[in-house]
Amino acid sequence: MTALVIAEHDNASIKGATLNTVTAAAALGGDVHVLVAGHNAGAAAAAAAQIAGVAKVLHADAPALAEGLAENVAAQVIALASGYSHILFPATAAGKNVAPRVAALLDVGQISDITKVVSADTFERPIYAGNAIATVQSGDATKVITVRTTGFDPAAASGGSAAVEAAAAATDSGKSSFVGREVTKSDRPELTAAKIIVSGGRALGSNEKFMEVLTPLADKLGAALGASRAAVDAGYAPNDWQVGQTGKIVAPQLYVAAGISGAIQHLAGMKDSKVIVAINKDPEAPIFSVADYGLEADLFTAVPELVNAL
Repeated sequence: MTALVIAEHDNASIKGATLNTVTAAAALGGDVHVLVAGHNAGAAAAAAAQIAGVAKVLHADAPALAEGLAENVAAQVIALASGYSHILFPATAAGKNVAPRVAALLDVGQISDITKVVSADTFERPIYAGNAIATVQSGDATKVITVRTTGFDPAAASGGSAAVEAAAAATDSGKSSFVGREVTKSDRPELTAAKIIVSGGRALGSNEKFMEVLTPLADKLGAALGASRAAVDAGYAPNDWQVGQTGKIVAPQLYVAAGISGAIQHLAGMKDSKVIVAINKDPEAPIFSVADYGLEADLFTAVPELVNAL
């Protein structure tokens, strides 16, 4: 029994979500191989070989794989699939783009968003916005799985010594082409990889207040900035800051929620955080039900006082 992890990378380095997915693959009990499909991605393949627990790295290199187009990556995975009992993707935008195509081409059911490996054919995954956990058993010969990265600790990025083996690159499907990419640049940590997150809700009232109140706290803590869906919909924060079921799933060491009531869809995206601090003047706010520390106070007073105390 051998599992294949589809690495997420930028052709130069491995993204953190891959490390969590390797941990999930290792829990299956067999060997773990990693596929690095890209172009001029030798550095990423070498980085993958250093991941603890990886037995082999397959490096498929072709111009058609340079931008990670889903059709081409899926074709590459299918070309290798016969040798694997499990194929695992991080449950990120990229992984969710490719995995369903692979499952459909293999004519198997996809097992989505797993948070625990019970056995080689049985997994746990959250349903109903995380309010219930489903135990799913699959009888498919090849199991196509997406891994909720917050459910697994990352594998060590160094200490491994896997062999890197060239894999024949699949031909360009011709079904899509890369036009361009607009990348949001920030000096702050990326939201899903941040160890500390400061999030704001609709109570902040405007984009100006959002930045004025929360930015000093995030600067003091070296934190990423996040937001509730209500704050994003109101235009207080950009879409890529949204935390929740319809945004990003995060599990930092510290999550500070300022002016967030705690709607179910928001809690689903952050309740696995190690320490949750909630600041809200409504004592009945649902956010307090998951908070480790709750402060019933006006955030416009409490947050500046917290900044001054740090």
